[in-house]
Amino acid sequence: MRASHVKRAFKYRFHPTDAQAAELSRTFGCVRKVYNLALAARTQAWTRQERVNYNQTSAMLTAWKKTEELAYLNDVSSVPLQQALRHLQTAFTHFFGKRAKYPRFKSRKKSRKSAEYTTSAFRFQDGRLTLAKMAQPLDIVWSRPLPEGASPSTVTVSQDAAGRWYVSLLCEDPTVQPLPATDTAVGVDVGLDHLLTLSTGEKVANPRHERRDRARLARAQRQLARKAGGDGANRAKARRKVARVYARIADRRRDHLHKLTTRLVRENQTIVIEDLAVRNMVRNGKLARAISDAAWSEFRSMLEYKARWYGREVIAVDRWFPSSRLCSACGTLRDKMPLHVRTWTCDCGTTHDRDLNAARNILAVGLTVSVCGAGVRPQRSTPGGQSAMKQKPPRREP
Repeated sequence: MRASHVKRAFKYRFHPTDAQAAELSRTFGCVRKVYNLALAARTQAWTRQERVNYNQTSAMLTAWKKTEELAYLNDVSSVPLQQALRHLQTAFTHFFGKRAKYPRFKSRKKSRKSAEYTTSAFRFQDGRLTLAKMAQPLDIVWSRPLPEGASPSTVTVSQDAAGRWYVSLLCEDPTVQPLPATDTAVGVDVGLDHLLTLSTGEKVANPRHERRDRARLARAQRQLARKAGGDGANRAKARRKVARVYARIADRRRDHLHKLTTRLVRENQTIVIEDLAVRNMVRNGKLARAISDAAWSEFRSMLEYKARWYGREVIAVDRWFPSSRLCSACGTLRDKMPLHVRTWTCDCGTTHDRDLNAARNILAVGLTVSVCGAGVRPQRSTPGGQSAMKQKPPRREP
């Protein structure tokens, strides 16, 4: 039995020289310009009820480079510009497949600054990465080693709002193999008082990363608000200070979720969760900040892709399943269960912890799905009429 290798992106910080930073900044601007020009051309064609594909936009790019107005596009590597057109094609494919909204124009101030290089536009040798149009390799902080013998197929360079530079190397990782099968299963109920409550009785505390840095964030935002509008140096410095606080919060949250999801996947063959509509839940003005800080969507995303990597199974129970109102001992369903009720006693005499009871009910209905195959669907969202959905582990090749 042989498992296909998993492609993973290994992300590292690097410190560019002034010349490299200037070259990359130019590249980011050109990538944004080409993307917006191509989107405008395709939008105009769409109003005429015409279709424009990648090959046609690629021909447009060649023509744009020959004009005096856009001659500066020749000063940067052509590969990131072509990749921008491919990304636009993917965005339209998702739009026509009704999986996404219509593509939007990239903003100079708000859009992510990034450029993607394929193998023809970089050289990776002896742990040294040199991009096209650059004389020196990047000064990368190798915080962890790449897989032995790894050869990157794609390199993505980006700069975040806090001014930090990153390079992401996409490689095949032969070390990711399915874990030995076990008979353990766990139900997971997410919450705000506790981030997770497991059907085993374990409760994982909610770190509340944003709340810990709320005073520092408020102070930085007040300093930014006092700066004059425009693109002045002082305002840019204050904006980066706010971005650094946000980055610190996000880094800690992501690190905690990675450790948590890895442990769950390693210890359990089957993990049952709720299919929550987080996007709708954050419309609650009183709970939006706490729900966003808990990052339930990111938790689920990590859990699902790690389960695929390691041959585990994730089952998502329908969001309308009354996990909190159902007695896990006798099956009695209560009419109401206000959010402030944390413990309750059933008519059968069993006293329940609200979250633990929900986790046990989630596990029970999830195992029913696993055995009976009810509502087995590959989508992330549950269509109407389906009671649950199940994500199967990848099939291994013989």
